Amino acid sequence: MAAPIMDTCHVSSCANRTPNVVSWGRGGLIAYGTCNSVSLYNPQEIRIVELLNKHTGRVNAVQWVHKQDCSPETQLVSGGSDNNVIVWEKQDGKFTACVVCSGHSGPVCAVDALSLSSSQLLVASASSDSTVKLWTCSSDTAECLQTVSFGSGFMMDVSLALLPGSRVPVLACGGDDSRVHLYVQLNGQFQRLLTLTGHEDWVRCVEWSARDGELWLASCSQDCLIRVWRLFAKTATEPDQQTDAVIKMKENVFQVSGDEFAVTLETVLAGHENWVYGIHWQPPCVKGIPACFHLVNSDSVEQPLKLLSASMDKTMILWGSDEDSGMWVELVRVGEVGGNTLGFYGCQMSPDGFMILAHAFHGALHLWHCDSNQGEWRPSVVISGHFNAVQDLSWDPEGEFIITVGSDQTTRLFTPWTRNGCSEITWHEISRPQIHGYDMQCLSMVGRFQFVSGADEKVLRVFKAPRNFVENFANISCTSLEKLLGCNDIADLPEGASTPALGLSNKAVFQGDLTSQSSQQDSEDFNSLSDQYKVSYFQPLKLTEPPTEDDLLQNTLWPEVQKLYGHGFEMFCLASDSERTVVASACKASKPEHASILLWSTTSWKQLQSLPCHSLTVTQMAFSPTGHLLLAVSRDRTWSLWRRGNLDSDTEASFSLYANTSKDTAVHTRIIWSCDWSSDSKYFVTSSRDKKVIIWGRCGSGVSVGECEGESVTPCSSILDVGDSATAVSVCPYLCSDQSYLLAVGLENGKIVLYKWKPSEDLSSGSDWSRCGETDACQSHTLTVKRLRWRPRPGRAGHGWSEERAWVQLASAGADHVVKIFNIKISAL
Repeated sequence: MAAPIMDTCHVSSCANRTPNVVSWGRGGLIAYGTCNSVSLYNPQEIRIVELLNKHTGRVNAVQWVHKQDCSPETQLVSGGSDNNVIVWEKQDGKFTACVVCSGHSGPVCAVDALSLSSSQLLVASASSDSTVKLWTCSSDTAECLQTVSFGSGFMMDVSLALLPGSRVPVLACGGDDSRVHLYVQLNGQFQRLLTLTGHEDWVRCVEWSARDGELWLASCSQDCLIRVWRLFAKTATEPDQQTDAVIKMKENVFQVSGDEFAVTLETVLAGHENWVYGIHWQPPCVKGIPACFHLVNSDSVEQPLKLLSASMDKTMILWGSDEDSGMWVELVRVGEVGGNTLGFYGCQMSPDGFMILAHAFHGALHLWHCDSNQGEWRPSVVISGHFNAVQDLSWDPEGEFIITVGSDQTTRLFTPWTRNGCSEITWHEISRPQIHGYDMQCLSMVGRFQFVSGADEKVLRVFKAPRNFVENFANISCTSLEKLLGCNDIADLPEGASTPALGLSNKAVFQGDLTSQSSQQDSEDFNSLSDQYKVSYFQPLKLTEPPTEDDLLQNTLWPEVQKLYGHGFEMFCLASDSERTVVASACKASKPEHASILLWSTTSWKQLQSLPCHSLTVTQMAFSPTGHLLLAVSRDRTWSLWRRGNLDSDTEASFSLYANTSKDTAVHTRIIWSCDWSSDSKYFVTSSRDKKVIIWGRCGSGVSVGECEGESVTPCSSILDVGDSATAVSVCPYLCSDQSYLLAVGLENGKIVLYKWKPSEDLSSGSDWSRCGETDACQSHTLTVKRLRWRPRPGRAGHGWSEERAWVQLASAGADHVVKIFNIKISAL
């Protein structure tokens, strides 16, 4: 599709929960695996610039193919749970999959690559099938050179390098036998020449580095230690050290083509208190010349002797060799101090050495930069996202932020941010209102700063923004605080929220709680056990930029103001009317008595009504824009329409069944996944697993549905076959220039398709539908599209109102852990 019509504005994602899944390239891009995709992230622009979609399973390992002259890489290698290794190559400014290496019988967990010539790559891949495979790859072909089997053992990591002074490849493998195995290519085959012992637990990571004609190998293990080895060529003229005064390390010697090489243990680094999962040498730099200059002379490349390590103790350490003594010492230690998270899975360093990155158990990226003036390391703003399927999303009524929920048991809030001195607008997570103990399934906004959420539990929970969030949102979005507070009941708003130990409910923290907490901290004496283990961890933030992961986990929660009981099974879908006075909820159901829709009042939070009609789970609901009608679609292949009564009275509104389809009259033959209303309430749309999208209404009458008695609701469109299960559908609230309706349809294969529909007398020809765009391979999700939502206002969030009628925005949530926002030029449709 042409770029001016549909453009990806924002991609939210995080790294997969595997150790070798992040790699930082010379070109400044960070490549990491997100579900089945490889994300290319620019830390300077703080946004994902490209998604590489080819794997059909989770991406477990990513590695840039580094060049000896320190120029930007043009090749990338990835390995996944689809048992494949893919080599990506940059062509015409975009990365494409040029070679797929198929042969492993289990998921690939580690990859590395070495450039043998301008057209040939040597790739090593380790898999859970207990083998390491060596591949030679050219521009369009891949050949398995050799398979090294380890019996019942597993190799956790592999690293390739060239022996000093030669073009002979050497391979290091670290595995669950607590050893590091060295293989050298002799006569075209890799042969094991050395086994390095010393670690006392699984070796998690190995990495080579070349310096001054020698190779340095770092290995880290679950024994909490890092070992640094030195490989060098032995010369015949070396004098024998016979004196007792010299302590000489034991040398492991091997021969290659008549040359003799030795490996010695250089040092053992002990500083971590838990498993060390990742190590990374500082990238080589060009002597006296900025790294951005392309230099072919490899003799001017210098390798700093600094090593970065990441551990499950939630810290990263930068190690270096002391110039005077030669001893290895800890230069910098950074990391987390709290939060409900486990430690780090891996680490990377920027090409210039001034930024370091770690990725954690929950997928979050943690970035620190070195302040050049003061020499201190400070946390930096970095992208974030869900680490499991995103189930639902909603825009706030003003269209200034989106809230998402996912199977990673979190609720997240994203908003646009304009950096000082930068015209580019980027989207960021600025709050994590809910961190739960159950997988989240659905949510609905009920006001500007209030929402209801449902999870894999029988309870609905209502959350309201604290004062600290409203203040920070005003700072980041450059909005008037008085204007925001005017739309909120601000009188007794708490400062923030915290979660008690072993609890699921966010407890409000008021100004008085913070005062008493600070006074207790000043006192050394603990009067009781509860004083030592305080419930409130909340610390008010004054933000002018998006918060760090630590603050998101601990200081951006919203207080829970209500629980709603009434359902018998896990929650599945939610909806609220345009006036935000009524909330409808439905849970999973296999019997008619559990498939009833419950209605709740948003003022008293009491249950208003139960609406029985369906026999299986209600999959989605939508109130008409006027709020007079409630539409529900179900797993039983039917839809139901409920009309509101008591419109003119002061009593609570009651809903009665207005129209519905039965098994006999249903057009859809499979589960109906999604539904939505047109902005004028004249039509509603349903989409189903049977690949059909249908628009319903009162054909030919031109009046809104529900205005007249006695008329039946029938299909007003021809049946649109979208070619795959239609799992999400949404109608744009604004008409196209030719007065046609714009619809977005999300498919099970991850694609999003745009259609225009115009009422027509002749439905047999199918001319009422016209396809006007779709996402390309990079823009599409890799798994099912779970939800689509149009921004309730025209224009692009954060851009002001100057171009409001030209653009509309569409947000999508996918089972591939990704949230996307698209800019669509409606004036060009």
